[in-house]
Amino acid sequence: MKKVLAVSMCLLVAGFAFAAGGRDGGASGGVRSILLTDATGIDDASFNAAAWRGMLQFYGDTWANPAGRGRLYEAMTAATMAMYDPNLALAVDEGFDLIITTGFTWADATARSAAANPRQNYLIVDVVLDNPNIMSATFAEHEGSFLVGAAAALQAIESGVTNPRFGFIGGIAGAVITRFHVGFVQGVRSVLPNADVLEFYVNDWGNPAAALLQARNWYNDGVFAIFSAAGGSGNGTIQAAIEMRQAGRNVWAIGVDSDQFESGIYDGRNSAVLTSMLKQVEAPVVYALNAVRDGTFSGRNLTFGLADNGVGFSDVNPALSRGVVNQVNQIRQRVISGEIPVADTLARARMLPNFPNLVFAIDG
Repeated sequence: MKKVLAVSMCLLVAGFAFAAGGRDGGASGGVRSILLTDATGIDDASFNAAAWRGMLQFYGDTWANPAGRGRLYEAMTAATMAMYDPNLALAVDEGFDLIITTGFTWADATARSAAANPRQNYLIVDVVLDNPNIMSATFAEHEGSFLVGAAAALQAIESGVTNPRFGFIGGIAGAVITRFHVGFVQGVRSVLPNADVLEFYVNDWGNPAAALLQARNWYNDGVFAIFSAAGGSGNGTIQAAIEMRQAGRNVWAIGVDSDQFESGIYDGRNSAVLTSMLKQVEAPVVYALNAVRDGTFSGRNLTFGLADNGVGFSDVNPALSRGVVNQVNQIRQRVISGEIPVADTLARARMLPNFPNLVFAIDG
């Protein structure tokens, strides 16, 4: 444990030593914050990247020039879950005003740290923790996933695909990934009530090779589009889709959390990512940092859904038919109004008349 702390301390101090000041002109109020991530880090082009963009937005910096990094804010990656507790301890010792953790795998370690340090402010994304010094942010992932499921099915119809099949690749099973899973299935089947939606879980956020292999198998077996909610593992799905499209196959990957259009680029400006389920992780990060700056921070739960633009879908790929985009926007409004209810758990989804028997999704 002491060795892990020592190495982490050296890396963190090195980051402070070589960084310059931020460009926010004092707008941050001098708030100091740190983002603690899993092994995929802030370059996952997905969930952690979105949280990092929120920090950059608050401090007035850009990805290419994070001027305040090291002085006002920092990111630290845990190579394994065994490093969660020591990284949290290090962040507390460094005196950050806000510690941000991302994903439900951080839940237990964050709760322990918060209980031991009641004067420390924490934000955890994707988990609800009942602590007076933890702000929790959750999302209606099922609503955004419903939209990309409907988009994929509508695109298949417009492309003239006969009996299209779809796939879902999850990271580590849990309530959050289940919301992605059941929302996507409901979206597909709202358009194609009898469509097959295959499922596979990597059981890892950082194993793109496993997702790549599964996606290749599915594409070769006639699957039209695959939605991955698997952190960095999902990059394997995108790579498989790129390979297939370069070979002339009409298949697609669907991105998650961030707009992953750029990750799917091949042959100029073509992208194998048809659309992405957007999860605006930036929003709670900025909200919490503002609260710390303004002295209004408190332990409470924030929920972000379609109605407040907390989730959505990307329409930047020109290959996504404008007719499909228009239909999905109409569906979006019907979900917001309550005309189209979307189940948020496996238990509720199973009560729907045309919902398949999922094997790997869990609510707990």
